[in-house]
Amino acid sequence: MSEQEQNAAKMWSGRFREPLNTTFEEWQRSFPFDWRLLPQEVAASKAHARAIAAAGILTETELITMLEGLDKVLATVELDGPKVVASAPNAEDIHHFTELELTKHIGNLALKLHTGRSRNEQIATDMRLFVRDAIDATVIALKDWALALIELAEASGESVIPSYTHLQRAEPVLVAHWLQAYVSMIERDLSRLTDARKRMNLCPLGSGAVAGATLALDRTIAAKALGFDAPTPNSMDATSDRDFMLDFTQTLSTLGIHISRFAEELTLYSTAEFGFLDLPEAFSTGSSAMPQKKNPDLTELIRGKSGRLLGAATTLSMLIKGLPLAYNKDLQEGQQPIFDAADTIAGILSVLPAFTRSLKFRATPMQTAATTGYLNAMAAATYLSNKGIPFRKAHEIIGNAVRLGLESGRELNDIPLSELQSLSEAFAEDFYAAITLEATLDCHDVIGGTSRPRVKQALQDARKRLSGIN
Repeated sequence: MSEQEQNAAKMWSGRFREPLNTTFEEWQRSFPFDWRLLPQEVAASKAHARAIAAAGILTETELITMLEGLDKVLATVELDGPKVVASAPNAEDIHHFTELELTKHIGNLALKLHTGRSRNEQIATDMRLFVRDAIDATVIALKDWALALIELAEASGESVIPSYTHLQRAEPVLVAHWLQAYVSMIERDLSRLTDARKRMNLCPLGSGAVAGATLALDRTIAAKALGFDAPTPNSMDATSDRDFMLDFTQTLSTLGIHISRFAEELTLYSTAEFGFLDLPEAFSTGSSAMPQKKNPDLTELIRGKSGRLLGAATTLSMLIKGLPLAYNKDLQEGQQPIFDAADTIAGILSVLPAFTRSLKFRATPMQTAATTGYLNAMAAATYLSNKGIPFRKAHEIIGNAVRLGLESGRELNDIPLSELQSLSEAFAEDFYAAITLEATLDCHDVIGGTSRPRVKQALQDARKRLSGIN
């Protein structure tokens, strides 16, 4: 192929006479990674075809031919990265590739499709469609994980586990209450994803390269065809805006942090030192050197993969922060972090619900840990407070009782009433009933507390809220 023929194959070739440096040409191509946008590119191209047909650029027959040709492109191209990239060594990007493939099916009519549009608006639209699809998939998978946590919480009944502050035992809580803490985090993640989707659901098509289309296009045609709420209001912003990608990756980074915290707790609780649960063998592996080992591969791996989600958000922030309006080639580098983040969260959520449903808790070690170490001290101080003693004074008295127990190797329940009354005359026989495990749980009888009736109601409420998320 001559130099002129090489240039003529480009979508921008008219002004140029010298061929691209071969190494630079290959290095700057985005097709090796943006091939995966073919479904979005075809959908956006069909919407644009309808818009230019309404503007008189395509006849009804040409429109039908164009739409059928685009459908054939999507149907005949195998979306396998190495194969599709190897099949089109001259394709610069997904837009160029689609035009080349469409030409195979409908000839030179394919060249009319680019009338009234720019690759700047195309990639902005394709990425919005990709992110929107990724959000929808994440919401479905995340809801499944939340339901898995609720099912596990319901199955745990009235099993208890120590809660921790400063990684020191604090108060006993229901296992269900602990699990619901993660459901609350997930609900915030779901709300952020929903907000991000609503905010980004505007259509850039018709924005042109920077100043708007040069045809009198009815931009609402493409917007409606693609399920957007409306066209974007400013062409410069539309072609350079990547806020929706930031929203997506930042939301995923927060979700990743929540998943990582869950993974960390399970990793700790499965150790012999805690002994609160058995990790399922189906999600663990062993050691090639130590025959006795069962390693928490899933929890460690998703804890690590959360770093990729954080990395994607950071990459996009650094990429965009110094860019002038409007489109800049730098933005091409924003695609791969989005693809990686979408793949990473999809992978995590493909295994996390089933893993969660298969967890088995060890009730006896958890109960022992929850009923030793003076975890009922708060309930004891509350008992004295209910007797009319100011809480600060009650706190001091129970602190002295704990010291007495530590020095004699006894829990609060085991200290005779006579010794307690030497600390305060407010102690009576009903003290022991007030600091049982059940009473210690149920004294937290507030919305969001770990009392047994409140936790049962909270589970029902969470199920109801999740059922309202589509």
